[in-house]
Formats: sequence, C-alpha cells, structure tokens
Amino acid sequence: MKRKILTLLFASLLLSCSNDENSSDEAINFSGARHRNCASHEILEKQMKANPDLARKMAEIEEITNLAIAENRIVNGVLEIPVVFNVLYRTTSENISLAQLQSQIDVLNNDFRGTNADYNPNNPYNSVRGAINVRFVLDNVVRKQTSRSSWGTNDDMKRTSTGGIAPSSPTTKLNYWVCTIGGGILGYAQFPGGSTATDGVVVDSRYTGTTGTVRAPFNKGRTATHEVGHWMNLRHIWGDATCGNDLVSDTPVHNGPNSGIPLVGHRSTCSGNPLEMYMNFMDYTDDAGMYMFSRGQVSRMAAVFSSTGPRRSFR
Repeated sequence: MKRKILTLLFASLLLSCSNDENSSDEAINFSGARHRNCASHEILEKQMKANPDLARKMAEIEEITNLAIAENRIVNGVLEIPVVFNVLYRTTSENISLAQLQSQIDVLNNDFRGTNADYNPNNPYNSVRGAINVRFVLDNVVRKQTSRSSWGTNDDMKRTSTGGIAPSSPTTKLNYWVCTIGGGILGYAQFPGGSTATDGVVVDSRYTGTTGTVRAPFNKGRTATHEVGHWMNLRHIWGDATCGNDLVSDTPVHNGPNSGIPLVGHRSTCSGNPLEMYMNFMDYTDDAGMYMFSRGQVSRMAAVFSSTGPRRSFR
C-alpha cells in the first residue's frame, strides 16, 4: 500500500516549481509525435508557483478525496458530463470533423465505463480493473479560425484576449480545446482546484478521436482518456518521480513512464521489482498498449464528484 503523505507531497511540488514557460510560438512537429508527452504535471507546477494558495487548496482536495473514498460517498447511478469542443484551426485539416469529435466521445465512454473492446482479459491486473458510471455527451462545438501555427502550454487557447476561445460553463461542462500545441506535446489538463477560467483539457487535433486526421501510434483516442483522467484528479502512474507515488493504493510503483508497448511481464526496478501496470491509461504507452483504470483510480475519480468534491457542481 502506498503511503499518502500530503504535507511532504505538496512541499516537494512547491520546491520543484522551476520550469520556464513554454513559448506559444513553438514549431509544429509535422511528422507527428512518436512518444507520448503530457504537460499536465508541469502546468500544475507553474500554476502553484504563480498561486501559492493553490497547493493548500489541492491539499484540502486530497483530504476530501480520501474521506470520500473511505466513506464511499461517490457518484450514484450514471453521471452525465457534457463536453464542449473548442476547435482552433489554421488549416483545413486542423478543423476536424464532427465525426472525428464524436469518435472521441465514444472512446471516453468506453474507456471510463470499462466497455472498451480492446481490453485484454488475460491482463495480470484484471482483478483490480475498475470502471466509473459516467456518460460523456457531445454538448456543443465552437470553431474559430486562427493564424497561429501553435499555441504552447500557457493556456492562450482558452482566452479570447490571446485569440483563443473562452470556456463554456466550466463548472458544469467539460471544455476540450482542440488545437496544435507544439513542442511535441500531445495534450495537457487542469487538475481540480484551478481557475474555472482555464478549466478543462487540451489535445492536439491529430490525437483526438479515432478517425479523420489522427496519427499512429496515438490514433485510438487515449490521449483524451489520459488527460480527462488528470481532470478527474489522477496523477501519472509513476508519480512524476523515480519510484514516485500516484496516490492510489492498488497501482504498483513504477520507476518511470513507459513508452511504446512494453513486453508482457515488464517489471519495475523499484524495491521489490513489482510488475508494472503498463496497460494503465495514466502511463505513457502507445494508445494500443493501454486499456484500463484500476479500482483505486476509479474511487479517486468518483470522489471529485461527491457532495463535497471539487467537481460537485457536475452532479
């Protein structure tokens, strides 16, 4: 069982907040990314550096999360989550079709509800596989043409003042920005507790959905599954540190992120050499190599929608 030491966790996060901001004019990688790169943790560190009170707020969210899990105060029935796609495009190919956006909704529903057809029943972690009763619904699509070739990770795509699209009803709708981020970044998300003015997820058009302009090896919509996991308060499975803590009790310790599709039986170099859960959506494996959340992760996600959770307004 992993120990949850909140004070040390957030102290270490504050001490590590030293990354420079990415430029909003980063060059596009036209060949497409070969390795998964999610900027959510780095964005969180920047936000805490800019707003020292955010660390305290997130520590409170951890206490609420742990209490909700302990008391089983989680979502009853099916929770409907409306999704607003904010599409920023410079080229025709970036202005992805409604069919491509709907294919992403379908992936989110299958992955979070545990109905994805590519799940491997011989998975060594089958006993802890989890599913959450949520239903993602395409609520609206907002499109805007732009002259920008890339947006970086400074949330410019979320502000009209910088040429982006402001979020729609972020306390009751999941805002999903589709744009070219640049710098090899596939996507990023805002964790619970941040400003509603920037709340949501951002995913490159080439890694959104399963049809149209998507590019392998991230062509099965799992970038969004990963980022929405962050939006629901999940950390990377390796805890963003060597043999780190992802704050979930039933996931094994990883020495770091995995890429590609690891060989069956891949083990961590951490203490005890545990079998890594490299098929977990919160790792960095290719889309075809990830296909499950754990029960502990599901409890953690459900807690954010509890009556005291940070996303309770979605109930």
